[in-house]
Amino acid sequence: MRSIGEPVIQTANKIESSLIQKENVVFLVSYGYRHIIRKTILDQFPDRAINLHISLLPWNKGADPNFWSFVDNTPKGVTIHYLDDGIDTGDIIVQQEIKFESSQETLATTYQQLQIAIQDLFQENWESIKNATCSRRPQQAKGSLHKRRDKAAYNGLLTKNWDTSIETLRSNIAQNADSLKLRPRNDHTE
Repeated sequence: MRSIGEPVIQTANKIESSLIQKENVVFLVSYGYRHIIRKTILDQFPDRAINLHISLLPWNKGADPNFWSFVDNTPKGVTIHYLDDGIDTGDIIVQQEIKFESSQETLATTYQQLQIAIQDLFQENWESIKNATCSRRPQQAKGSLHKRRDKAAYNGLLTKNWDTSIETLRSNIAQNADSLKLRPRNDHTE
């Protein structure tokens, strides 16, 4: 955004009204932001608060969306959506499905590809988003939602942390599903 002359204020801290007023913030873009943005903040940005999310919503709302797309075998991709007071529930602006060759991928390589895809999608669509000429559609299906703590039961299956191959992860899930009492995978295919 800076490269095209847009002023940017970046923070990983909780957003407060005082910052918005002090810096005269007119548009909110959430990307990798770890806090839930309160409704009182969102109300200050009607149709000017968006999120860049590395899942194909409504699948894998919340934390670790790339990880869960492989655990649950749900569609993979990236989505730009309006923020509302739910967790990744706002109207979809644009999204892109991504297919991976899982025999050659790890959680880290797929994550990097999703990061590149969401950044490219944002750059391609920023002008229409900023000017409110972009498309908008409500999320249709229920999808799935995951919290950070949900991953704890699966941590032992990541034999090489994020460098664990997708094939190894899937094999470990299949071998350990009963003993870990893991929830059943969805029936979506890639």
